[in-house]
Amino acid sequence: MTTITNPAPSSTDSSTSAALATANASTQNLMSDTQNQFLNLLVTQLRNQDPMNPMDNAQVTSQIAQLSTVNGINQLNNTLLALSGQMDVSQSMQAANLIGKSVLVPGSKVSLGSDPTDPTIKNATPFGVDILSPATHVTATILDASGKAVRQVDLGAQPAGVLSLQWDGKADGGASAPDGAYTVQVTATDATAAPVSVQVLTSGIVGSVSHASNGVRLDLGLAGTVALSDVRKIM
Repeated sequence: MTTITNPAPSSTDSSTSAALATANASTQNLMSDTQNQFLNLLVTQLRNQDPMNPMDNAQVTSQIAQLSTVNGINQLNNTLLALSGQMDVSQSMQAANLIGKSVLVPGSKVSLGSDPTDPTIKNATPFGVDILSPATHVTATILDASGKAVRQVDLGAQPAGVLSLQWDGKADGGASAPDGAYTVQVTATDATAAPVSVQVLTSGIVGSVSHASNGVRLDLGLAGTVALSDVRKIM
């Protein structure tokens, strides 16, 4: 199992160049129109100025400086928009590599089922916990649909980070738990017995990747749809 990383840039470089070229062309057109309007206005001002109180060099220079500032801001905005759009497309292409892989995302669901070839063997979906700071005592509790504790596991001391876990499908007494849906609760404390922030993670297999208005989304089937940024670990 490996933690998520950002793949190195590849063929998206040409797409980025094309997006920047389009933004630059749009900016040039806008700058040309703005400059023409400014020059027409300036010439009109000069023609109709009061001969007894003509515009001085400082006024002309100030107006030219304002035009330059506006053009610079427009160019910067267009460039940032092009880069933002291209980053979204690049993220979608990179996320496509996750299809078929199991990932850990925020959630507390765990499913337990029997092996088709041997009903005595139980298979539970993996889960995990994101520990935000080092903890001296971490405990994971499996709850059934009614909220009753079925299994409690002492995980001991754990460093900060994502911890992958697997339930063997057994209850505290050693008997196999019934097939079905369960949830996980995790508590953690530090050396002073103060609570440590943790986030329970559930697993799902990426079936497809989509690009929506709210960013790149991963379809995890029964586990639902999550944002790419929700992925805590790739297994």
